[in-house]
Amino acid sequence: MTDTTSPTAELSALGVSIWLDDLSRERINSGSLQRLIDERNVVGVTTNPTIFAAALAKGEAYDAQVATLAGNNTSVTDAVFEITTDDVAAASDIFRPVYDATKGFDGRVSIEVEPGLAHDSAGTAAEAQRLWAKVNRPNVMIKIPATVEGLQAITDTIAEGISVNVTLIFSLERHRQVINAYLTGLEKARAAGRDLSTIHSVASFFVSRVDTEVDKRLEAIGTDEARALKSKAGVANARLAYEVFEQEFASERAKVLLEAGANKQRPLWASTGVKDPSLPDTLYVVQLAVKDVVNTMPEKTLEATFDHGAIVGDQVTGNYAAANKVLDELAELGVSYDEVTALLEKEGVEKFVVSWNELLDTVSAALEAAK
Repeated sequence: MTDTTSPTAELSALGVSIWLDDLSRERINSGSLQRLIDERNVVGVTTNPTIFAAALAKGEAYDAQVATLAGNNTSVTDAVFEITTDDVAAASDIFRPVYDATKGFDGRVSIEVEPGLAHDSAGTAAEAQRLWAKVNRPNVMIKIPATVEGLQAITDTIAEGISVNVTLIFSLERHRQVINAYLTGLEKARAAGRDLSTIHSVASFFVSRVDTEVDKRLEAIGTDEARALKSKAGVANARLAYEVFEQEFASERAKVLLEAGANKQRPLWASTGVKDPSLPDTLYVVQLAVKDVVNTMPEKTLEATFDHGAIVGDQVTGNYAAANKVLDELAELGVSYDEVTALLEKEGVEKFVVSWNELLDTVSAALEAAK
């Protein structure tokens, strides 16, 4: 029986969809994932190469499959594909009742295209189709990074009727481009006679990483004015991303598609675990509470929110002026918004490539050991 009075229940009632930023076969097999659905109001899951690398590096849940793959002389990349898509398919089945109950808005499980394809539009779109076909569940979402090259892949994937989680968004300008890519994909899908109501998308806006980079620069400046702005950029940036969402989906272009059955591309708050231990551990949950968003949380943040999150209603729509002020004051101090967001996108792709290589190494070692 789901608790209706907990902070996570309050968050859900406000219109925030809580997705878990973690997945492992052990979590699937032990019933842990189902418990989070039942007891923590979790209605979706996001994965990435880092999460899979961590899952495969510990425990014995993958041993039997690895042994089978080794026996078949499966290549490392094919083994990773089989293992990760199996996990995502199993999680999708667990979330299927949520998907059905919410008419496809939630009950979603996201899997990322290989990060090495981040600057290859055609390669990303092809890999998205391959993952979609392999998982073969209507509630899977394919994660595509919001690089310049990723924008075309988003359009092409949406046009095929495949639901997309756009990841690694840091700047407001890129967010607008992502929404444009989504709407263009919907227009193509409509022209092809597809049912727009079945196509969903979220735009994953990263939060804590913005603070980490900006705060480093503020520390270097070292003035009282600089210190006063510490840990404010991430929330301000995300709040303004929600304003972009409101503006773009109120446009005539969007209205035509919405009237034809299309869904809005909801903002998703990613990277919501605080990196600075001096900050409240629920900061990026409480301060970004507003309807029509997803907050994807690491388990630690989820448990902190359930335990002591003080949910006090919409903290976003009334704060646009204050958010703009934060960004203006940062600019006055010489902290370049464009420089920070460009660096974070570059680093984000690089970090996922490193994690992907770690995942390949982990699986390669496991395959060797099983032979």
